[in-house]
Amino acid sequence: MKRKILVIVITLFATLMQSQDYSALWEGHYSYLNIKDTSRSENKIYAAAENAIFTYDVNTFEIEKISTINGLSGENISTIHYSQNYGLLLIGYDNGLIEIVIDGEVNVLTVVDILDKPTIPPTNKRINHFNEYNGVVYIATDFGISVYDLARLEFGDTYYIGNNGAQIRVEQTTVHDDYIYAACFDGNGLKQALVASDNLIDSQEWSMIAGGNFVSVQEHLDNVFAIRGNRRVYRIENGTLNQLTILNAPILDVKSNDDYFLITTQNDVYVYDVNFNLILNATFNEELNTSFTSASFHSGFLYIGTENHGILKTALIDGVIFEEIHPDGPLLNNSFAIEASANNLWVTFGDYTLTYLPSPLRNRGISHLTGDDWVNIPSNSVLGARNLNKIAVNPFNNNQAYISSFHDGLLEVVNNSPTVLFNEDNSGLESLVIESSPNYKSIRVSASKFDSNGVLWTMTGRVARPLKSYDPTTGQWQGYDFTELIPDALGGEWGYSDIEIDNNGTKWIGGYNYGLIGFNNNNGVQLKSLNSEEDNMSNAFVTSLALDNNNRIWVGTFSGLRVLYNTSNFFNEDVQVEEIIILDANGQPAELLYQQAISDIEVDGANNKWVGVTGSGLFYFSPDGQETIFHFTKDNSPLPSNNVIDVSIDDTSGKVYIATDKGLLAYGSGSSGTEEDFEEAFVYPNPIRPDFNMAEKKVKLRGLPENVNIKITDIEGNLVAEAQSNVNLRYKGYHLEIDGGSAFWDGKNLANNTVASGVYLVMLTDLDSLETKVLKLMVIR
Repeated sequence: MKRKILVIVITLFATLMQSQDYSALWEGHYSYLNIKDTSRSENKIYAAAENAIFTYDVNTFEIEKISTINGLSGENISTIHYSQNYGLLLIGYDNGLIEIVIDGEVNVLTVVDILDKPTIPPTNKRINHFNEYNGVVYIATDFGISVYDLARLEFGDTYYIGNNGAQIRVEQTTVHDDYIYAACFDGNGLKQALVASDNLIDSQEWSMIAGGNFVSVQEHLDNVFAIRGNRRVYRIENGTLNQLTILNAPILDVKSNDDYFLITTQNDVYVYDVNFNLILNATFNEELNTSFTSASFHSGFLYIGTENHGILKTALIDGVIFEEIHPDGPLLNNSFAIEASANNLWVTFGDYTLTYLPSPLRNRGISHLTGDDWVNIPSNSVLGARNLNKIAVNPFNNNQAYISSFHDGLLEVVNNSPTVLFNEDNSGLESLVIESSPNYKSIRVSASKFDSNGVLWTMTGRVARPLKSYDPTTGQWQGYDFTELIPDALGGEWGYSDIEIDNNGTKWIGGYNYGLIGFNNNNGVQLKSLNSEEDNMSNAFVTSLALDNNNRIWVGTFSGLRVLYNTSNFFNEDVQVEEIIILDANGQPAELLYQQAISDIEVDGANNKWVGVTGSGLFYFSPDGQETIFHFTKDNSPLPSNNVIDVSIDDTSGKVYIATDKGLLAYGSGSSGTEEDFEEAFVYPNPIRPDFNMAEKKVKLRGLPENVNIKITDIEGNLVAEAQSNVNLRYKGYHLEIDGGSAFWDGKNLANNTVASGVYLVMLTDLDSLETKVLKLMVIR
């Protein structure tokens, strides 16, 4: 009955907001390896990763994910608690936000009372612990204790229990017999008060049991255990502390599950019975090489949260053999660079600083998505390559990728196995040279790109010959001198962000000090850059480049967007880049993305532009930039952050992959590249089953020529929908929309009704060649 009442009561309180479910068009590719907390229900283990949740059914072994795709905020999770009585999962965050997931409900409820409270400093709002008792939850925070009514889904009182009502950090609370206990940090000790008191908001109601720093207090089978920051474990007996043991490491997590009392440290999980006898010590496993974070017990098994292996499951009678449990995903959430190819995505975790320093040196692995499966290459398998960053995939072999290292050279990966680390000993790559430190070696490779002939071009920072070419077929290297443009090889140019190659063989390169650099050696060496105000550059620091379908170079800088329209005469004439002028909300001329820090620019199959902006999310512009089709932010999409780091488009599927500093996502309604004919044209899903929401997820056609007419009819020939390239613009409300080599149908007919079950004919006509093709589509409703 309580759960039914909850659903009715939700709409009655203004402090509750329902988050949107984005699963129709978006995919989340979060890392679930770093576990912050665990909880349990009657048949599930709940695990909180950095900013997403997964559940593990202890009976069916099924794993389900809950992330920003389902409405979570994407903020950093600090603690979770599952209420068996109310069927609620409570999620607490570092910033004071609380979210509630109700069993069987789609939407996530957002509670912003603490987050929005102006009297609490932003740094003191962290949610530390949830303690459920008699229908309410006592929320331990960095400012005190807040009380939340689970039946009514609303806040009650807040207890500031420091001296004279000061805000103090409370790590955990528990209730036993007549008392509520609070473990306080920062020297504020262990406190208690009568739980039935009507005046707990008065700090004088709270008496001190012992001083010092306490990290936990937990009721367990008619006992109360308290743990100090100095690793000492006590039983509270008649208001005094009785020391039981001293552990060998700081305590990270304490729980009471069934008959067992669990204490987690970095390398151990201790399981005690009611008399505090040690039943099991699950300890650090050298093969896994991880640290523990939390633990829960369920039905004879211990579920241990770790920093980089998700959940480790071990039998209570064992504690040695571990089963790794977590959803598929990349190694980390903070991607540095991504690169998509046909049904593949490569991810690195770099990095180098904004000023192109390889500091700190990071030894991190690589993640590779193939179809729906992730392959993670660990850091100990990348041949010692550090600060792995930009990725180039061989266009003639999707299983061969080259990963730039901003200190150690260039890493070749074949069939997910690192095979060669190219450096100055086995390739044409060169280290920078510091006269005062002749033994110092640093090969700072960043931007890389394959040309149409399968030759790889790379850029190395702080050397005289930064541009290198490598032919994987012949093994030949070639270097190209830039000293005519950059006389000071070591200090003149610190690094290169991007490289694009046009149909004339010109290499367009983004520099830090030298702006947009053009290089062509077809008829002698031509080398030139645009980097000053006279060139109309908004900043010499170029962060991203994109070559569009009209052979124009889109230039992203640290403070704005520019376009080079006249690429063919770049070396022969005095050319400039241009800003894009649009009309703002008031109808006044304004510069598009004025002074914004552009992180990446990508061009899709319809020549539309996807532009990532640091702090402002992701923009989707029309080919000329005059129309903003979408502007995705944390507020209107499942992006966990407005800091977009990198973007990449799979031209085969049309998926747009978006890397933020808090996770990786894919938007599934991007356009794909056009084809020469209908040989590769197909429609999916087919058949369309009753559980497929056509209006939200759209029926998709791929593999279309550039100039096409599409008619959808029923089996009797009645017209259902029609569209033609360059006539019906996307996102304008038409039922059938064409974008590049893709088309999207919402399942409705000309009368705006969802079509009935039956067979439908998709008739395609190439308006240039007059070639035709008919596809059959089955709809089951």
